[in-house]
Amino acid sequence: MSEAVAVPVPTAPRPREGDLRVVVLGKGAIGAPVREALASGHVQGAQLTAIVDRRGATRPDGEPIEGDTWLGEADLVVEAAGQPAVASLGTSVIAAGVDLLVLSIGALGDEDLHDRLSAGPGRLYLSTGAIGGLDVLRAVADAGTLQYARIETTKKPRTLIQDWMSQGQRAELLDAVSRVEVLRGSPQHIAGAFPASANVAMAVAAAAGSRSLVEAAVFADPTCTVTTHEITVESTTGTYRFQIANRPSPENPATSGLVPLSVLRAIRDLAGRKETVL
Repeated sequence: MSEAVAVPVPTAPRPREGDLRVVVLGKGAIGAPVREALASGHVQGAQLTAIVDRRGATRPDGEPIEGDTWLGEADLVVEAAGQPAVASLGTSVIAAGVDLLVLSIGALGDEDLHDRLSAGPGRLYLSTGAIGGLDVLRAVADAGTLQYARIETTKKPRTLIQDWMSQGQRAELLDAVSRVEVLRGSPQHIAGAFPASANVAMAVAAAAGSRSLVEAAVFADPTCTVTTHEITVESTTGTYRFQIANRPSPENPATSGLVPLSVLRAIRDLAGRKETVL
């Protein structure tokens, strides 16, 4: 789970009756701005009740919370702590009847985990995070006209280095002078291989409603200044292409600065019971 330099959290306003009670898992580049916006009252209809990381749970003012009693004070848990957190805490959240908003969608490449998180009574929501355009993909998928979808992600080489890579693979990646393909395969394979930076592949698969119709690929480009996601959708109704170019987060170059904004938008929708998140 990624950590960030400790930032004082403003004292939260007194909860209003009927507000969506939100717990944030994670204090990193995504969790920190999300919890700060909630704690300062910037998300209408939602209140931050706890922050949870590997060291335990605290209230917004820093007061420790014993055990997992924070679950009893939550309507929605926002996961911003990485795929291991989804696997270790997700099922207990759902089983407690609490809704779960997952950012690390790559964890759902584990079909057994996906089934358990979909079993209720809590509801599972998926944040699209760093990409858009998925409403078109969902529309053609729902209509049964989707033929295939492809997502190609391009990032700086150093953000793609993984423990499973050999020394030769790492050197080849870091020595690249132009855009080079690193890995291609199914969404679950790509999201599993790059757990901190390729969850978007599973977001596309979720929108398509079928992993078998989606191909994903990751590229490294030493000349790129932004992270790009190019999505191609082929349907009997037409061909659709979207390109998203995100500036990396200053706190964590492996993720996008857009992600916290997307999460806050999802929380606002859920607090307003619009439920327009993926």
